Amino acid sequence: MAIERIFKDEASEEKGERARMASFVGAMAIADLVKTTLGPKGMDKILQSTGRGREVTVTNDGATILKSLHIDNAAAKVLVDISKVQDDEVGDGTTSVVVLAGELLREAEKLVAAKIHPMTIISGYRMAAECARHALLQKVVDNKEDAEKFRSDLMRIAMTTLSSKILCQDKDHFAKLAVDAVMRLKGSTNLESIQIIKKPGGSLKDSFLDEGFILDKKIGIGQPKRIENANILVANTAMDTDKVKIYGARVRVDSMSKVAQIEGAEKEKMREKVQKIIAHGINCFVNRQLIYNFPEELFADAGILAIEHADFDGIERLALVTGGEIASTFDNPETVKLGHCKLIEEIMIGEDKLIRFSGVEMGQACTIVLRGASHHVLDEAERSLHDALCVLSQTVNDSRVLFGGGWPEMIMAKEVDELARKTPGKKSHAIEAFSRALLAIPTIIADNAGLDSAELVAQLRAEHHKEGCNAGIDVISGSVGDMAELGISEAFKVKQAVLLSATEAAEMILRVDEIITCAPRQRENRIHAWKMICTSFHQGGNFVPILTS
Repeated sequence: MAIERIFKDEASEEKGERARMASFVGAMAIADLVKTTLGPKGMDKILQSTGRGREVTVTNDGATILKSLHIDNAAAKVLVDISKVQDDEVGDGTTSVVVLAGELLREAEKLVAAKIHPMTIISGYRMAAECARHALLQKVVDNKEDAEKFRSDLMRIAMTTLSSKILCQDKDHFAKLAVDAVMRLKGSTNLESIQIIKKPGGSLKDSFLDEGFILDKKIGIGQPKRIENANILVANTAMDTDKVKIYGARVRVDSMSKVAQIEGAEKEKMREKVQKIIAHGINCFVNRQLIYNFPEELFADAGILAIEHADFDGIERLALVTGGEIASTFDNPETVKLGHCKLIEEIMIGEDKLIRFSGVEMGQACTIVLRGASHHVLDEAERSLHDALCVLSQTVNDSRVLFGGGWPEMIMAKEVDELARKTPGKKSHAIEAFSRALLAIPTIIADNAGLDSAELVAQLRAEHHKEGCNAGIDVISGSVGDMAELGISEAFKVKQAVLLSATEAAEMILRVDEIITCAPRQRENRIHAWKMICTSFHQGGNFVPILTS
């Protein structure tokens, strides 16, 4: 007797070899997709949405590319997820982590084909990952105690991070901006107090760092353009109640004078609210919502600068940096925490007027103003700068630094190779495969630069057998170079996150031996969704059908 199907129609399952193949192929396809964006000579991708407006994004940031894809393959989604976590956790290495996980699975596929059990491979990968991490720990440099050296470490890390992005032509300028901004944070990893404003026009080189906070708003007519020693009330309240706001309310009057009375009562109510706000002893009022002409007039008469419609991010950040809190009721002035700053003034950037708050309570606050040819350039510049800021803020906390340019991968591969030679049994094959996967990163960096990767990686391997070697790939001259002289450095935290995340993701996909796809939810025809119940009560000699859901 045939065993009955336990799944619904249209549900499908793939078992054993087929399931594993589907996982491997999906994950490797994702790795191959972002592989060409790796390294200083990596290329960009254009992502075009199919929605209204057909928005276009030009980027080479692995996390942004993968986030924008709609993927059907389950294993590929695991890789998308690790790149997103890498982006949130350390900001950089989003492409490397996906490429390494893809290479580990490519090697695992060969081992599975050679009849080695996935659990043996996983066990070998775990040993290799621990060995690789230990090898990196032996080689880290920590200059936390020497402020001068530590700053130059940060500059090198920022320039290495930016060299594979759109900002690579002006990386000295942007590395300095990023390091200055992060050093102001004094060890905090909260990037909220660093604001990035994008203004089209000029060139990327015209971007600058401004100490203080800039709000993308104009100062209203008849209001003070400059305020010293400002007391700021940041609010989210309705300042447009010069009309009856009760939904569906109807007021009947028998003469125009009554209408004037209602308007007068509304104005009085508004005047009272403004008086309560003024009673806080402020000279600047920033509101999330609209401020109508009448209250704006009252504020101007009182010599108070009123800013309306400040976007929510803007007022949250403004409250944070000025040391205030967002208020929505004004009956008890003593419970409201005001923000303070030394100077508020209007400035011009390009063609636009903006408001600058200088000398804010939170000394670490600053604004980076990005200039560029178009919105696409500015968006990509912001993503690149954000990556650099994330890496730097993490490095300030964990100040261990490594060389870059494929140097860490060669160090790890060498140690892992030695471990493979000492390990008996089938695990040694998996450990050796891990070493080959690590070598794929310098190979891809060289390939993307149009160099002979086989030759370069062979030279690198020979160099690394010498003691105290700093050799890595110098893609500019197309040869093996000294990473210490070239100033190519990376944060240890980024490399560690790439290694561990990629190993765990590969391990997770290797464990799969069955894929079950659920049946899609049936959308029943509307006509069938309604049951037609014919009730046989008599209405004028006819039977009336009644529809019930």
